[in-house]
Amino acid sequence: MALHAIVAGDLRKKPPLVLLHGYGCGAFIWKKVVAGLDPAQPVIAYDMPGHAGSLHAEGIGGAGKMAKAIRNDLDLRGVTHFHVAGHSLGGATAALLALREQRRVLSATLLAPGGFGPAINHRLLSHYAQAETHLDLIWALEGMCGFNAVIDDDLVDDMLAVRHLPGAQEALTRIFEAITFPAPSGERVQGELPLDALAALATPIRVVWGGEDCILPSWQADRLPDNIALTRIATAGHMLVEEYPARIAELLREATAIDRSHLA
Repeated sequence: MALHAIVAGDLRKKPPLVLLHGYGCGAFIWKKVVAGLDPAQPVIAYDMPGHAGSLHAEGIGGAGKMAKAIRNDLDLRGVTHFHVAGHSLGGATAALLALREQRRVLSATLLAPGGFGPAINHRLLSHYAQAETHLDLIWALEGMCGFNAVIDDDLVDDMLAVRHLPGAQEALTRIFEAITFPAPSGERVQGELPLDALAALATPIRVVWGGEDCILPSWQADRLPDNIALTRIATAGHMLVEEYPARIAELLREATAIDRSHLA
């Protein structure tokens, strides 16, 4: 099964912005962000493997498998150069695309990305993945957002709709077991990206992190290589795309403002 994506704009006119959502979400989470982008900017918002319209697609697993699936799909679409932005698991996937496709990736924006340290709140993430009612999912999202964040009921409804698809829970379990693993302490930790390799990239990279992130602690941003720009949003939690869509759109407008495809 091929990957499903929401495509806006003419992919032939300028390099598109590829959007990669986080664990347990779908392309729908980018609606408010896309509304704040330059209308002339083409966008490909993917349902990641194992999610929503890509529930049964190839590439279900960790960020490495997902990066390969996204690259293959972009090849099929004839996309030669692109900007990429990803949230959480999508952020780790975007980082791997920047590493593996250095001649094609024009910029990478990583929002609360996975892979920049071993720490991950696996208990809350597991509860979030297993939530099947509106109330359970609201409770989980409240723990994942910043203090007193407002959670959009439409987002919850969209999440629940794709979770009730046949095979959705099994896919989320497979992905959870791929992105976390038991440490000697008995806790589950996440895999880490090769920071030395990221430090050698010439591609413009920006990481955005919320100061109240209870899934991936913001102190992991202290380990960033010097070539990666950092934006901190003090009052944001982990769900940056939903909590601060206007700010994220602003950063993505900046990232896509310069066409670097002639330099690749």
